Amino acid sequence: MRGDLDILTKSFERSLLALNRSPATIRIYTISVQQFGRFLVARGMPLVVANITREHVEEYIADVLRRAKPATAETRFRGIQAFFKWAVEDGEIAASPMARMRRPSVPEEPPAILSDGQLKLLLKACEGRDFQARRDTAIFRLFIDSGMRRSELAYLKVDDIDLDNNVALVVGKFRRPRACPFGRKTAQALDRYLRERARHRHADAEYLWLGPQGPLGDSAVDLMVRRRAKQAGLEGVHAHLMRHGFAHTWLASGGQEQDLMMLAGWRSRDMIGRYGAPAAAERARSAYRRLSPGDRL
Repeated sequence: MRGDLDILTKSFERSLLALNRSPATIRIYTISVQQFGRFLVARGMPLVVANITREHVEEYIADVLRRAKPATAETRFRGIQAFFKWAVEDGEIAASPMARMRRPSVPEEPPAILSDGQLKLLLKACEGRDFQARRDTAIFRLFIDSGMRRSELAYLKVDDIDLDNNVALVVGKFRRPRACPFGRKTAQALDRYLRERARHRHADAEYLWLGPQGPLGDSAVDLMVRRRAKQAGLEGVHAHLMRHGFAHTWLASGGQEQDLMMLAGWRSRDMIGRYGAPAAAERARSAYRRLSPGDRL
């Protein structure tokens, strides 16, 4: 049926591809619309986009808030909002039912970070000389050393790795390219993996990370991280925690905020405040010890 949500979701996905949005953005937005559609079906609500009202969207967001964290509800909100905006621009509807809706409030919470001891446990879980051990060690070390987003790391190509200069070239949000440097141990881990990769039956693939069936995707990388974390006896570990830890370590070690923004691919200083929160008190105490206002008297 013309105007059906399922059909238009496919068209919406094609428009995102045409706009050259990142694979992660496309996945998040389309999943948001698909889950909204499943909610509408379960509640007997209309699937024709022109008949969907603000009340339908509000009921869905309220349902997500009952079952998940506010950040998840905010992500779903953004995906559906982008869909309706596209539907208006493409002439499918006259106005978005979300035109005056406000995003769910997301409480500010300092992001979790992994301790050095926990990171060592993860690396130990990857020890070995087989293909998977070499690959997983290289992935963890690159996460820890560069602070890349999961999707950025997952879709690296072989040609993006420069072992002569210890730099990986990534394409971040809004297709912005940047160079991510890494250290000597990461370079060694990548070199070992690339030598193993050369013997893989899918060695001709352009993407860097390979599994039994060919290139790994975004989700497969996260599954690997969770599987290795379980082997290490750790719970609640996901790929993004390495990005948290990178920002924390950089700031706690006295790294400049502007440099961190460039390395992490951030345009807003708001992200510095969020990701730097776990290190803020530690940096303040360190600064106090250097200054010691009363000791000068």
